[in-house]
Amino acid sequence: MPRTEHPRVENADHPLPGAGSVSRTSARPQTPAGVEVLVPGTPGAPVVLITECDHDTFDAEIAVARQAGVELRLAQARTAEELVAAAAGAAGLVVQYAEISAAVLDALPGLQVVSRYGVGVDSVDVAAAAARGVTVCNVPDYGTEAVSDHAITLALTASRGVARLDRGVRAGRFDLQAVRPVGQVRGSVFGVVGVGRIGHATALKARGLGYEVLGFDVLAPDADGELHGVPVAPLDEVLRRADVVSLHTPLTVATHHLVGRRELALMKPTAVLVNTSRGGVVDTDALVAALGEGRLRAAGIDVHEEEPVPVGHPLTRLENVTLTPHLAWYTEESYTELKRRTVENAVEAIAGRVPRNVVTEETR
Repeated sequence: MPRTEHPRVENADHPLPGAGSVSRTSARPQTPAGVEVLVPGTPGAPVVLITECDHDTFDAEIAVARQAGVELRLAQARTAEELVAAAAGAAGLVVQYAEISAAVLDALPGLQVVSRYGVGVDSVDVAAAAARGVTVCNVPDYGTEAVSDHAITLALTASRGVARLDRGVRAGRFDLQAVRPVGQVRGSVFGVVGVGRIGHATALKARGLGYEVLGFDVLAPDADGELHGVPVAPLDEVLRRADVVSLHTPLTVATHHLVGRRELALMKPTAVLVNTSRGGVVDTDALVAALGEGRLRAAGIDVHEEEPVPVGHPLTRLENVTLTPHLAWYTEESYTELKRRTVENAVEAIAGRVPRNVVTEETR
């Protein structure tokens, strides 16, 4: 979903209009200006607001809201002030890019739940939400098949130089030398960094193709033998042995630039790096240098430290890089599931039930 990876809402660290000691059971005001009502609610019905979302349809969300009897609204708030104004009186927020800071939470005393489209919740202050009694939800498993499919696609495309060969054919060139050396899958090692749902699914698909799979997980760095059926080893060993390294770890303080200059130097010069997790897991400058200097053969990158990727960015000028615009998550099936479950989580929390996917500081 394109946009800056860590979208920062303006003035998010400062008190906002509306902040104060208002009770979280305050009466709901009239619909704020600039807010579209997708599903009208009866008097007293709880309000769920979708904000800063680039989806082209909201049929799945509307169906859930109608069945639950909540009022569903839509607003494209671009600043903290706009967000607070649009969400006045809302019990639930459904967000894609908006940053939900402590200041935003303080300005919305009636808020009960923040439900995010997707897996990562780095744009939500989870600790501040917990301190204020606000539930935070995500949908961690909606894109397991889609993202693992895309990771394998990027691995094979980059390994065989498919995108580069395609550009050559279009320009009238039949140039094998441009993509050599090209190895085969069988006998190659596929490294999976992050053996969660998506990493595990990717590992199974890679194994099915004939790769030898080797994993590492930041949440179990000392794991020995196997993790969820995947052979594991220390990160440095995975980087040294793998012909493909595929990243499937969330972005946290501990994983920011997990793969940097030192880690790239450990990889084989014939290896391929694939990233479908979060852009910030890789030091982009170090990656550009390694690819440009021939210290790494190729890369397949779906997620970027800055989104959308600026025109003329160094990555876009490298022939040995395959780029996609943060769309590994997308299939028609995963898109519908994501939209439905994100609103279902919000509805469940407002109803006083435990949502299917609750995020805490311990589980994020």
